[in-house]
Amino acid sequence: MREWADLDVQEGGAGDGPVVVLRGPLVIASIGLLDRKLRALTGPVHRIDLAQTGAIDTVGAWTVWRFAQAHEAQITGASEQASSLLEVVKGAQSSAAIAPPRDNVVIRVLRDLGSMVIDSGHGTVRLIAFLGAIVASFGNVLLRPRRFRTRALVRQMELVGIASLPIIGLMSFLIGVVIAQQGAVQLAQFGAETLTINLVGRITLRELGVLMTAIMVAGRSGSAFAAQLGTMKLTEEIDAMRTIGVSPMEALVLPRILAAILMMPLLGFYASVMGIIGGATISAWTLGIPFMTFLTRIQEVVPLYDLYVGMVKAPVFGLIVALAGCYQGMQVEGNAEEVGLRTTKAVVQAIFAVIVLDAFFAVFFTELGWA
Repeated sequence: MREWADLDVQEGGAGDGPVVVLRGPLVIASIGLLDRKLRALTGPVHRIDLAQTGAIDTVGAWTVWRFAQAHEAQITGASEQASSLLEVVKGAQSSAAIAPPRDNVVIRVLRDLGSMVIDSGHGTVRLIAFLGAIVASFGNVLLRPRRFRTRALVRQMELVGIASLPIIGLMSFLIGVVIAQQGAVQLAQFGAETLTINLVGRITLRELGVLMTAIMVAGRSGSAFAAQLGTMKLTEEIDAMRTIGVSPMEALVLPRILAAILMMPLLGFYASVMGIIGGATISAWTLGIPFMTFLTRIQEVVPLYDLYVGMVKAPVFGLIVALAGCYQGMQVEGNAEEVGLRTTKAVVQAIFAVIVLDAFFAVFFTELGWA
């Protein structure tokens, strides 16, 4: 049967205050009740008597020493073992700062900046090697068409394109509604509500249809590419493929990249159409513009090169999204946490690159006169 530590509070002799007498073993397995009782004592304590205690460990010594410090009490009757542990516990207390000393802020900034530069250099080398491997694999497939994984391509086209139609359609429809509604409110101040048709048609076909689709594909398919390839890398499935003579670049990376490139123009056009339908719906409801009149007017006021601009940008955005997802997935090493970190990085990099490229495309096509 386990023996528990306990205490008694006794009155001291002449000139001596209250004495706390501890009994039983002062070890971690038996000190729980005693610790609660010691914390409950709020009156003055002159002395702590350890003469009736048994075995003691570091936890027991720490409990006694803490209580003695809180009440400024003396410790008496301690055995040789108890005295040694109390000295150790007492010596372990220090008024020094817990945090380690920090370097000068200039040194820390320069060190972090240097680490970022070195990591960027290594990342650039790895990215160039990855692109070279893709080009080499694509060349091998062109020389030996039978090596191309047609079924894998069809499967990825289904996942990237067909499976994303509902969410992209709903998103684009609502964006068209918002553009038409907010545009009409602003244009009404100048009596130009009918120009809402121009606004919705041009901005969806030229910019937002393809751009928002690329962002959605980055968040949906780009993250899936990184997570799938990262998990396969972590479970050594990719190493097993290399062992049996199957190229991971040809079997896993190329189908995903081609699927994103091929499906992005279709998804971008679909998103633009859904955005126009959303604008036509809210215009028929709030502006009194008939639905079919809205669609007919779109054909008159939107130049055809706006559609070309969107369709030119779409495969480039698809390539960027697929490259970011596949590259980050193939860089996974170590543990499962790395999969999540690389997946997040793939989405962030893809969205950032898509928005930057969209800005360059806007300037480029403006210089061509396609404004």
